[in-house]
This record gives sequence, C-alpha cells and structure tokens, in this order.
Amino acid sequence: MAISKELLDILACPETKQPLTLADEALVARLNERIRQGQVTNRAGTPVTEPIDGGLVRQDGRYLYPIRDDIPIMLIDEAIPLEPDA
Repeated sequence: MAISKELLDILACPETKQPLTLADEALVARLNERIRQGQVTNRAGTPVTEPIDGGLVRQDGRYLYPIRDDIPIMLIDEAIPLEPDA
C-alpha cells in the first residue's frame, strides 16, 4: 500500500483531527483474518466483509481507517475499532 508522504502529512482523523500513520503489514494481515472470520464491525456496527488493502491508524491507536483500491476511507462510521492488543 503506497500513500505519498505528502498525502499522509495532510490527512487527519475527521473526528479528533489526530495525525494518522500507515498501518503495518502485520496489523493489516490480522484484521483481514478477523474479517474473513466475520469478527470485525466498523464504528457504525456494520460487519466488515471485504478485506482491506491497508489502513491509517489514529495516533491514539483506537481506530483504523481502511484503505481500499488505494483510497483511504475517511468516514467516521467506516473506521474499524482496534483491540488494545492489535
């Protein structure tokens, strides 16, 4: 997943305005495995059924904004809550 540094520098959480960092491959792989098992819902409570290509993690580590087809999905309700150990 390639997001330019310039884009990453201007993106922020739409809710809190916290900076975002690119999710590492291990986190994306763990989330995709949980998605395949039907264990992931977004903030709106809707099950996430499609694997993600990558993600942007909020600075406090509580939420990940998914990236699909090289497009960050920056909608609050689409954010995926992260487990404390994720």
